[in-house]
Amino acid sequence: MSTDLSRLSLNTATTKRASLAEAVDAAAAAGLGAVGPWRDRVQEVGVEKAARIIRDAGLRVSSLCRGGFLTTSDDDAAAVALDDNRRAIREAATLGTHELILVVGGLDAASAPGAGARPYPAGRGDDPARDLVATRRRAADRIGELAPYAAEHGVRLVLEPLHPLFAADRAVISTLGQALDLAAPFDPDVVGVVVDTYHVWWDPDLHAQIARAGAEGRLAAYQVCDWVLPLAAEPLNSRGHVGDGYVDFATITRWVAEAGYTGDVEVEIFHEDVWARPPAQTVATLADRYTRHVLPYL
Repeated sequence: MSTDLSRLSLNTATTKRASLAEAVDAAAAAGLGAVGPWRDRVQEVGVEKAARIIRDAGLRVSSLCRGGFLTTSDDDAAAVALDDNRRAIREAATLGTHELILVVGGLDAASAPGAGARPYPAGRGDDPARDLVATRRRAADRIGELAPYAAEHGVRLVLEPLHPLFAADRAVISTLGQALDLAAPFDPDVVGVVVDTYHVWWDPDLHAQIARAGAEGRLAAYQVCDWVLPLAAEPLNSRGHVGDGYVDFATITRWVAEAGYTGDVEVEIFHEDVWARPPAQTVATLADRYTRHVLPYL
């Protein structure tokens, strides 16, 4: 069995309580080829220093997480969001990655990610804040606003469909097919998609849409972790190590490989138990699971 870890990437969400330097050290010591930093870890040290930390360890940057949250109907809030996404594009370029992961955002009715809904307006039976169609339209419009800026900086906006569980508060795009439709008007080198096993494993059309993504040249990233039960009180934190849950990694990985994907494979886990462990132990576990459940099918 091969133990080549050159395509394996540690997404820093997996070692949430470690600094960027600590996560990079753990990845490099274990022989991984890349890291996928989140912006909070980059901003803690500054983007120039973050790039240097990763480069000096001999690692690539597989992607930057994340931009997005572009769906607000408030013009002032939209301007702030667009400005933050332009900053994220510049950060990705400085870090030397072509891929900026985008989570498009949820409904205006969401008071905050993971929080309760805002009440209906008094005396009304309808509510624009719950208009899913209009919200998706705003996401499309704002991606259109960002695409030229991303192209200027050599960065691709990588749309991430999230499990329908998160449609209200985090992403009104739930399937890979929806993400590809949203990307369709743009050059594949400017807007692509990510296959995240946690979010799309359940989709009955997944094989066809992965093949479509490959044929269109939009398959920009592959992220892996498992769907574990019972769900945490915050469902987002219910992502487990590969092999601990219900995802068929052999099949999905074969589909991704058959679609022509040759990039890095990021392990991105949100789970309190995983975060509580030392980074080196977490990296050792994800490397073992990768070599057993993912690498043989790439």
